[in-house]
Amino acid sequence: MSTTLEIAAVDVDAVLADPGREPASGPARIRIEGGRIAAFDAFSGGPCGTIAIAAPSNAHDHGRGLRPFAFGALDDALETWLPTLGREPRVSAYRRAAVAFARMAEGGIAATNHAHNPQDESALLEEAEAVARAAHDVGIHVAFAVPFKDRNPLVYGDQARFLDLADASLRSRLEARLRTGRSIGDYLHLVDEIAALAHESFSVQYCPVGPQWVSDASLAAIAEASALSGRRVHMHLLETRFQREWADAAYPGGIVRRLDELGLLSPRLSIAHGIYLTEDECALLAERGVVVSVNTSSNLRLRSGIAPVERFIRRGLAFGIGLDANPMEDDDDILREMRLVWLHHRGIGLDDVLSAERLFRAAAVDGRRAVRGDDGGGKLIVGAPADLLVLDHAAMSTDVLSAAQDPVATLLTRATRKHIKQLIVGGRVLVEDGLCVTVDRARLEAELVAEARASWAASPPDERAAAQLDRAIRHFYGCAGHTDTV
Repeated sequence: MSTTLEIAAVDVDAVLADPGREPASGPARIRIEGGRIAAFDAFSGGPCGTIAIAAPSNAHDHGRGLRPFAFGALDDALETWLPTLGREPRVSAYRRAAVAFARMAEGGIAATNHAHNPQDESALLEEAEAVARAAHDVGIHVAFAVPFKDRNPLVYGDQARFLDLADASLRSRLEARLRTGRSIGDYLHLVDEIAALAHESFSVQYCPVGPQWVSDASLAAIAEASALSGRRVHMHLLETRFQREWADAAYPGGIVRRLDELGLLSPRLSIAHGIYLTEDECALLAERGVVVSVNTSSNLRLRSGIAPVERFIRRGLAFGIGLDANPMEDDDDILREMRLVWLHHRGIGLDDVLSAERLFRAAAVDGRRAVRGDDGGGKLIVGAPADLLVLDHAAMSTDVLSAAQDPVATLLTRATRKHIKQLIVGGRVLVEDGLCVTVDRARLEAELVAEARASWAASPPDERAAAQLDRAIRHFYGCAGHTDTV
């Protein structure tokens, strides 16, 4: 399709340049030159019912074009859910990514941190090339986080103990997983190869998937490579209670303190989840300039818990908002996700915790920094990248009686993807009246599903083995095997 439309100006009734802090201005004509906002001119062409905000970013995701529910990876605790991702049928890496990115664009997302889940570890470079093409064709900013693991492939803790707990019929396939993986040297070389694919819509980050899956030596090597190259790092951290308990057993001096000793904590680092961060850990992360992604829908669906956003705010820890490929209704609606974060963390009773200003900053500025670094984006000001979302404010407020109603309140109460008139990224229209115009998302998705059905029929999952593995995992964590780190 690739009919990306360069746009010179967009007319709106109102501009929310700094939602929650400054009142709306307008009507305005937002002029765009060279992919950046050139000016805000007075506009007198009549009401159009629209309002412009800086386009939000998706601070943590996995870009799953085929959603986990489709292949039977049903919501459950993370530790039992992760193995079910292996049920995903093999499909085109390009369609897999393009559908995901187009769906995100239609959900209002201008940029995403793509923590890649490989279909084939040995073909990671080829998959990255396909993702880079998908990012180019759709047009949102994609930071490709190249995954690396080199320990605890089965569970957190003693792998031999887990093998003893598992059914004997599973042993050979589980032992095979203990022998897989590339060296840290090969990984760093691979990242450099993938970085050669970079373009305006595609950048590359290191991704040590999480400290429970990556050795200290490898974390230190990645930290050193990041310091030398300036390349960002993205990783999961303390997503579940079991990860917290494992970390406390493995690092009695503190897991976050240890990451700092290894050189990993810096403004180049973003982390996903952080549900079980302590006060002191939040303070240290804030001091080092780290950004956290709050993934409320995913954390609810995977029974992980609720992020301590009040603690983040109190300690000055920057945070963005991420969908983690598990939004509440599988719809990649960043506006609905913002409202979910707002309702969870605004405060109880008369206690004010999360302000509207802080929420919009998380969605547009701090979340974007996790993807793009400090590029001046996430703001509707002259000179900023022209990444903006135009919403149908009139449709949200047909029954609002007061002309003085704060539009921020309207957005926080009613805005969803169905109100998106345009998504503009870098001065190009990617979404018009709710539909991606750069690729044919509906056609690609239909092809993806057809391909997945054929692949599934040719090689269906082994349900008996899956049930046995699930029982073994539940037994291992249920008897606190993860706290035995020998």
